[in-house]
Amino acid sequence: MNRAARALSFDPSRPDFAPYGLTCVHWRPSPMRRPDHHNEVELNFLESGSVTYLLGGTKTVVQAGKLSVFWAAIPHQIVDFATETAYYVATIPLQCFLQWRLPEKLVQPLMQGRLVSELTTDRADSDAHFFEHWEDDLAKKSSELERPVLLEMQARLIRLALEFPAPPKARAARARLLTITDTGLNKVEQMACFIAQNYTQKLTVQQIGSFVKLHPNYAMNLFQKTFGTTLIAYLTQHRVSHAQRLLATTDESVTEIAFQSGFLSISRFNDAFRRACGCSPREYRRTHLLDAPAPAPGQ
Repeated sequence: MNRAARALSFDPSRPDFAPYGLTCVHWRPSPMRRPDHHNEVELNFLESGSVTYLLGGTKTVVQAGKLSVFWAAIPHQIVDFATETAYYVATIPLQCFLQWRLPEKLVQPLMQGRLVSELTTDRADSDAHFFEHWEDDLAKKSSELERPVLLEMQARLIRLALEFPAPPKARAARARLLTITDTGLNKVEQMACFIAQNYTQKLTVQQIGSFVKLHPNYAMNLFQKTFGTTLIAYLTQHRVSHAQRLLATTDESVTEIAFQSGFLSISRFNDAFRRACGCSPREYRRTHLLDAPAPAPGQ
């Protein structure tokens, strides 16, 4: 069976936040009736065509020949794709990704909900080679083959990070990250996943710290060292992204969207939204409203 014939596509019945684990598969894009969430870092490599995601609340195009990476706990939903699109999707468990202690200039934008893409197509041929071998190796379900796959994925992400300029104080931030134990990184992963699954509810730093059995102040400090942002800012970011997606894909009122996104008052919602997006929720809707994607045949 050739790769095109065995390509997978999104299953809308899969449970939210069900893990994929360490995978690499050939993928077939299809319109998604709802966003997907899972607690892995996702790598996309398109051999041809293009895919347009609604990532968080932002419309983002993934182009052929350029490795693209995002943290998949951020709601992501395919809203458009070019005909004859063929691509690979690989997933890396977040705890494994954090333990690699990759450069801050790659980790921070991913954890803050942005898609990071290769600047050129110079590595397209080698990426096609690697993804093909990762798919074949992981299909064998061998723990011995997982180790070289992970090492190659780690090296590839280091090369991706080297393309981008270092942010201010990156060396100090990386030094702080290197001092965090694997146990600490595990706690951070638990906090990030807890927020990603519960941000529409009323959450406090005390509740988040209690969930991972840490003092709230220590939890906040550990989280900021790892992700370069505060727990509250991170929680607010998820809520704003949720609101962006609803504004772009539904006709629900701004008030309804504010409360559905986890904000406790309209004034707090408007302030947070304007700080994050530079415009009001209504202005955002006017410029970003999408037609609802049609369901794929048979769905």
